[in-house]
Amino acid sequence: MPLSPGHLLLCPRAHRPKLTDVTPAESAELGKYLRVLSTAVSRATGIKDWNVVQNNGAAAAQVVPHCHFHVIPRPELRDKRNERFTSTMFGRGQRDELDDEEGEKLAGEIRERVREVVGEDEEQERGAKL
Repeated sequence: MPLSPGHLLLCPRAHRPKLTDVTPAESAELGKYLRVLSTAVSRATGIKDWNVVQNNGAAAAQVVPHCHFHVIPRPELRDKRNERFTSTMFGRGQRDELDDEEGEKLAGEIRERVREVVGEDEEQERGAKL
């Protein structure tokens, strides 16, 4: 149940309960892809502001015992249509289920933007090596 359209999770493939359990190599990969996914989600949704949230342990509101990062697009808060989003961000309010059809369309758009960003990164790396 996403907080906003485009809300996604990034986690290591190996089971790591907390960020402190992630290896240095996994940490570097997560950092790399947080930037890629943030850029892709921003382009796909048109929302230019977002949160990256990561909780460690029950007292820190970690519900699933597997390290993961939330990338959460933040729609314009002054827009009265988004008042529910503001209160839902930190556990208050009610979330809406994602419509399957809309979710599939947005996921496809995000995947396309990921390919675009990764391609741009590869091109930039090739240019830097010259």
